Amino acid sequence: MPDGTEETGIGASVRRKEDYRFLTGQGNYTDDINRPNQTYAFILRSQEAHAKITIKTDKAKKVAGVVAIFTGDDMQVGSIPCGWQVDSKDGTPMREPEHPPLAKGVVRYVGDQIAVVIATSLNAAKDAAELIDVDYSPLPVAVDLMTAANSNGKHGALVHPDLGTNLCYDWDIGDESEIDAALATSFYVTELEIRNNRLIPNAMEPRVAIGDYDKATDHYTLYTTSQNPHVIRLLMGAFVLSIPEHKLRVIAPDVGGGFGSKIFHYAEEAIVTWASHKIKRPVKWTSDRSEAFMSDAHGRDHLSLVKLGMDKTGKFTALKVNTIANMGAYLSTFASCVPTYLYATLLAGVYTTPLIYCNVRAVFTNTVPVDAYRGAGRPEATYLLERIVDKAAREMGIDQAEIRRRNFIPADAFPYQTPVALQYDTGDYEATLQHAMELADVAGFPARRKQASKQGKLRGLGYSTYLEACGIAPSAVVGSLGARAGLFECAEVRVHPTGSVTVFTGSHSHGQGHETTFAQLVSESLGLPLDAIEISHGDTANIPFGMGTYGSRSLAVGGEAIMSAIDKIRVKATRIAAHILEEDVDDVDFDKGVFTGRKTNASLTFGEIALAAYVPHNFPHDELEPGLDEKAFYDPKNFTYPGGCHICEVEIDPATGVTTVVNMTAVDDVGRVINPMIVEGQVHGGLAQGIGQALYETCVYDDYGQLLSGSYMDYTMPRADHLPDFQVATETTFCTHNSLGVKGCGEVGAIGSPPAVINAVVDALYDLGIKDISMPATPEVVWRAIQTTNLKAAE
Repeated sequence: MPDGTEETGIGASVRRKEDYRFLTGQGNYTDDINRPNQTYAFILRSQEAHAKITIKTDKAKKVAGVVAIFTGDDMQVGSIPCGWQVDSKDGTPMREPEHPPLAKGVVRYVGDQIAVVIATSLNAAKDAAELIDVDYSPLPVAVDLMTAANSNGKHGALVHPDLGTNLCYDWDIGDESEIDAALATSFYVTELEIRNNRLIPNAMEPRVAIGDYDKATDHYTLYTTSQNPHVIRLLMGAFVLSIPEHKLRVIAPDVGGGFGSKIFHYAEEAIVTWASHKIKRPVKWTSDRSEAFMSDAHGRDHLSLVKLGMDKTGKFTALKVNTIANMGAYLSTFASCVPTYLYATLLAGVYTTPLIYCNVRAVFTNTVPVDAYRGAGRPEATYLLERIVDKAAREMGIDQAEIRRRNFIPADAFPYQTPVALQYDTGDYEATLQHAMELADVAGFPARRKQASKQGKLRGLGYSTYLEACGIAPSAVVGSLGARAGLFECAEVRVHPTGSVTVFTGSHSHGQGHETTFAQLVSESLGLPLDAIEISHGDTANIPFGMGTYGSRSLAVGGEAIMSAIDKIRVKATRIAAHILEEDVDDVDFDKGVFTGRKTNASLTFGEIALAAYVPHNFPHDELEPGLDEKAFYDPKNFTYPGGCHICEVEIDPATGVTTVVNMTAVDDVGRVINPMIVEGQVHGGLAQGIGQALYETCVYDDYGQLLSGSYMDYTMPRADHLPDFQVATETTFCTHNSLGVKGCGEVGAIGSPPAVINAVVDALYDLGIKDISMPATPEVVWRAIQTTNLKAAE
């Protein structure tokens, strides 16, 4: 680090650089942007889950201020594409129905886009929308997952009748006959039906999109709340609107949270961009919260049957999983890979289970499309695995920690090849378990349980030892598995003549603190103070290319691209320094921002070398070009594999069913920690979301496809008073295939916590005869389970 300054490099808890503008209200969100001569769009959405429609707009067009009204018949463009091809187990491609930005003759879920009204004010657009006459001819509705899965051309409702089925694909991994034979010969087999409840993402900032067509240049600009602007440009430009890429600029400024829900290409982005070209004026659409509930992609929604075989010592012999996964009415951008390659391949978890089979049937329903949500497949896999392990321990009479220890992959067994494709490079699961047990004071739990019992309360303790795959990669591998894009990352490090640096990264921050952690990488590597480093992201006109932020990939992939560019700069800068110092390159050392010659003991600062690169009076012209900018792409060699142990302690009031999380402990191995404070904050946020899924949140549709949980009145988000003081710590094993040794931390909290919470609830209720409880374990659900058990006991 530079002498005389506070520590700013790797491992320092540097305060977030970006927080000042957010805390003082100076952030630049998409809704803060307004273009000259701007118009406002209001999107009329379907009130029916499945119906044929006819639309009359004559009255609406007469409203003062209306500029234009467009329907699906007007918007003759391409289909919104899915970004991942998944084939069924018989080799047939997945069924991929057309997904028009505006519905064409048929709506397929409540919230489906019917028409866009564009006016000089938002109120005028809303007034006109109320006068649009939509005639609905209702069609049969498929909502229930099991019923939809078994529907065909003769029986049951079909979301897309032309497909003749609601099945998108029938995919598997492993050998089913081998698994069945292993289960048949196992000493004991336990099974469990598990529901991963459907969730509605709720970022602080709802989605916004502004389309701005420039008639003079024939160029388009889209401002949008997106986690990956380059992907949006690629999908929308090439597949939907057929705009040459060089004529389309996508800008994602500050984004107030995403959790995966802002990865995808949404219809509204295409609608406003296309409409701006039609009316030759900017078009702005801003979602309100109610609209977000019915238009943002939902998460999870799996129904699974799992069987776990064991020998007489409790060692796992085989795991068999059958899952039905809800796709909603259409395939969202990454929907198809979430319940397959991001789910089934994680079913080994941290265990040495030798045989694993998973079958996934993806099903269309008349509901909002379902896609990635914080963890994307890995929380679903972890919940399933940790719930069945918990049940197995109880039925076999083995302590919860002990059954896990007996089946852990040993720390000396890495690299470890799982039976479901992935090869883990490093980990120490015993260390995280032991650390978590100490922090949670597991030894003192019996006394706390006894004290709670005296007060008429039930206490439970739940474990979750988990693993996830992050840093999604490599491109060649995921390409062979159906990915329709590369999963590399790009960075350009631009050194200015005065020695300050601007980093252009294809990663995109929506709350993770990239402007701080990426700057710490530069500070560590080049010896610069943080205020000399700027991080730029989110604008396709500035960034060479980038795949955005999701899957905890920013440091593991985006950070590595930055480091590769910095390495090139150091090499070039050292050669310049050697020339000026009249030293051999091998005799020039670089430390804390200073180049020093070993023979002459003379030195030059990084800033002096930067100036020499741009004012090349004394420069090795025969070897190098002037300037000190470098660009790098990084395509990772493997996923990274964070893991850890979460332990939850709950107290339940049997009279009301209210469950209180009294203690939540998380010990995670996220590899090298760049900024401990930011890691802790990320884990805190994930734990809050995991507790929300376990105890409070669920999306509910009625039999007619109406969204019953369409606002905060009906959808319970965890509040501060629902949460305890978290106990968070890290254990570290370095990733072996990236130079930083990082693994990723953004999703670990949401992955490890839900099964820990539910296992704790089951532990509290187990002596009452309650052996299972589904998420969310709301007070009503818990109370009814207790009452049902009491009635059975009375009989």
